Amino acid sequence: MGKPLVVVESPTKVRTLKKYLGAQYAVAATVGHIRDLPQRQMGIDVDNGFTPEYTIIPGKQRVIQELKKAAAGAEEIYLAPDPDREGEAIAWHTAEVLKKKGRRFHRVLFHELTRDAIEKSMARPQQLDPHKFEAQQARRILDRLVGYQVSPLLWRKVKGGLSAGRVQSVALRIICERERAIQAFIPEEYWSITAHLLGDSPPAFTAKLVKKGPDKLLIPNEAAAAAVVTELNGQPFVVEKLQKKTVRKNPAPPFTTSKLQQEAIRKLRFTAKKTMVVAQQLYEGVDLGPGEPVGLITYMRTDSTRIAAEAAAEARQLIQERFGSDYTLETPRFFRNPKQAQDAHEAIRPTSVVNTPESVAPHLSADQLALYQLIWQRFVASQMQEALIDQVSATLTAGVYRFTAGGSSVRFPGFMALYRPEEDNGEGNGEKPREQLPELKEGQRLNLQRLEPKQHFTQPPPRFSEASLVKELEENGIGRPSTYAAILSTIRDKGYVDLVRGYFRPSELGFMVNDLLVMSFPDIFDVEFTAKMEERLDLIESDAIKSQEVLSQFYSPFRKDLAAAADKMLNVKGVGFATDLPCPACGKPLHIKIGKNGHFLACSGYPDCKHSSDYTRDEKGLIQPVLPAPEETTDKVCGKCGKPMVLKKGRYGDFLACSGFPECKHTQSLHANGAGKGTGVGCPEPGCTGEIVEKSSKRGKLFYGCNRYPDCSFAAWDKPVARDCPACGAKFLVERTTKRSGTVHACLNPDCGFKEQVD
Repeated sequence: MGKPLVVVESPTKVRTLKKYLGAQYAVAATVGHIRDLPQRQMGIDVDNGFTPEYTIIPGKQRVIQELKKAAAGAEEIYLAPDPDREGEAIAWHTAEVLKKKGRRFHRVLFHELTRDAIEKSMARPQQLDPHKFEAQQARRILDRLVGYQVSPLLWRKVKGGLSAGRVQSVALRIICERERAIQAFIPEEYWSITAHLLGDSPPAFTAKLVKKGPDKLLIPNEAAAAAVVTELNGQPFVVEKLQKKTVRKNPAPPFTTSKLQQEAIRKLRFTAKKTMVVAQQLYEGVDLGPGEPVGLITYMRTDSTRIAAEAAAEARQLIQERFGSDYTLETPRFFRNPKQAQDAHEAIRPTSVVNTPESVAPHLSADQLALYQLIWQRFVASQMQEALIDQVSATLTAGVYRFTAGGSSVRFPGFMALYRPEEDNGEGNGEKPREQLPELKEGQRLNLQRLEPKQHFTQPPPRFSEASLVKELEENGIGRPSTYAAILSTIRDKGYVDLVRGYFRPSELGFMVNDLLVMSFPDIFDVEFTAKMEERLDLIESDAIKSQEVLSQFYSPFRKDLAAAADKMLNVKGVGFATDLPCPACGKPLHIKIGKNGHFLACSGYPDCKHSSDYTRDEKGLIQPVLPAPEETTDKVCGKCGKPMVLKKGRYGDFLACSGFPECKHTQSLHANGAGKGTGVGCPEPGCTGEIVEKSSKRGKLFYGCNRYPDCSFAAWDKPVARDCPACGAKFLVERTTKRSGTVHACLNPDCGFKEQVD
């Protein structure tokens, strides 16, 4: 009988587990999923209960052979992929591949890769969870039904290579709708008036005008502001009311996946994808010494804020030792989970706070250390005393006008001595630290130094950064934290959005795809609909509903929308999107179309009118046609008719064209794939007025040919040199370099044979 086999999904975990399990277990890795739906077909039998057709993932045959070899003779198989839905699916497919008469399968869940956690999990193995696997499979089927049937529509109607996704397209819709809200926004002018004041002692401070009598004051323009300033001049400023209070500020809970992504984006300038990659490395194990791989954090895909009591106790001891009793809680602080949070895992925390960032720093990369420090500090701070903030607010009067002023100071920093979330630092949310007020008392008269009127304009809603988009997806229940990084990467990789100075902007293609999908599938790509589908997947996992019921209820209306879209979805390749702009050539409406090189404006009267042009959009999203630049005459002449050549722009950039077009259609490229860099050598063919230039073959190999191709077919592999042959008088030589001879100049004339070594 062979050793019991432990199967994980990551090769990195193999090393960590071997250290703790010892020689009595064999350990092997699946290296991710080993079976999935087929790549080139949908693989779902919708008429037979949505039965999936699983196949071995290309390239995984060798992995499966290694798994079978490792399992040879083993009667006990411990399936230990990640403790989530994807991990459960890997476990199920691994069991299918390794099933054998008499062989028993166990599911073990490693929420952290430490000796204690591994030994406890191995001592208490579980059964495979059919409901968790059913939920994963239902999600996979839903995504395949949408992606493999809507994406081909986009290929036919827009352009090849595009994709639609059940969740990614909703994320794109959120970005597009925000951009249109920005475009539709009309700023409104308003003014503020700030009084710069001085009490009986420093410091000077400011107060904002808020009311006239009992009513809130709105100052619409400069004239109104000037009138208020005139009324205020000469009025005594008096402290009407003072309010002092101490605010208790609690620390944030330990990280969930989405909160970790948001904070890493803000503080470390990581992407969501990079955050998850580095977190995975910290979870799977880092060498803290020769042969000592240790998992530094708990499992990083979670939306729970739950923490183990022993972890809180360990943090309490560290806080006592490092910060003292004033910063130490009498009892651990536990956090209530957000609504609908899955509680299968703890929050993301260090596996042991004894592994301080300072102690592990020599063993971590810069990125690993930065993320680990963020996780460590957030967790330890969550078990520290609250901060005490003294706040003072004052109401001031000046005649019928009322001003407010406020200040704050930290009485006791508490957890803030170790960690403050980025949103508390005033970065990214427009907040500034509150100024310090001097000692004031009610009835006190103040000295007015000056009044400062200032013009403002209302601001449109902000564009989404990676952090705010992750927050938006989470708050709307779109997708799961483990999918956010992939969603953000996909919509960028497909060219649907651009990240401009850290904020998402839809591309023209993104707007087009979004509009087509929303018009044809108003429910499937709706935010609320998608959020409810996530809830139903959770119900499948908890065995409150069966997956076939969810899939049937989804597919029936989707199939009807799909059939209608196949017939009625606008064909941007053909008709295009109509605009309200008239064609400058014939007056018919211009349409937006997409060609091989992107979007452009074209006359709806094609082929009778062939007018087309590039375009841009202004800040309001309005189309601005790009007029062609005037033709620039060059000093070159057409090799066919002798007329001047003009500079034009084309598909591959600038090129030269005969000014005698359309009678003469001769052109000359300025690029290496047509006619690139010149050599200064004229074409040697009799009667040809062309020039030899660098070119590139289909396989990318450099050669030299006449820029009048195809009218002239001269070509050579060797580089021409602008030097007459000293032996026969030929117009040029060629340069050749070999290992044996070095660099030589040679004559191409077969009757000459001149050759000369050069330095």
